[in-house]
Amino acid sequence: MNLNKVMLIGNLTRDPESRTTTTGQTVVNFGLATNHAWKDDAGTKKEKAEFHNIVVWGRLGEICARYLNKGKKIYLEGRLQTRDWQDQSGAKHYKTEIVADNMIMLDRGGAMPANQSEVVVEPVSNTTEEVKSEEIPF
Repeated sequence: MNLNKVMLIGNLTRDPESRTTTTGQTVVNFGLATNHAWKDDAGTKKEKAEFHNIVVWGRLGEICARYLNKGKKIYLEGRLQTRDWQDQSGAKHYKTEIVADNMIMLDRGGAMPANQSEVVVEPVSNTTEEVKSEEIPF
């Protein structure tokens, strides 16, 4: 049995960036910061921020692009994915991302679409097929 599951609560570090693949599928990227607080041996409070790269596909990506912006607090579920590539000089690079399949907005209020007085967004899950690295537009 294998398990690749990530659950995070954090704040967006930048506005979502939306793109469309050559096959017409929406893909959205944004950063998410989570904080870890603890006390050291001397009792001093310590805190460290961790920064995550988030990728969201399909309808959930469209919702993220429309309703999220920098600073918003969200709950996110997904899986870890590491991509690798070679640059022009032949050096190999790696990038670990969280591919989200569920998101819940935790902030109250915020920007509303002009034609609505209230927005209710239910948790949305993506049930997408496997995505090939050549379909990723970045």
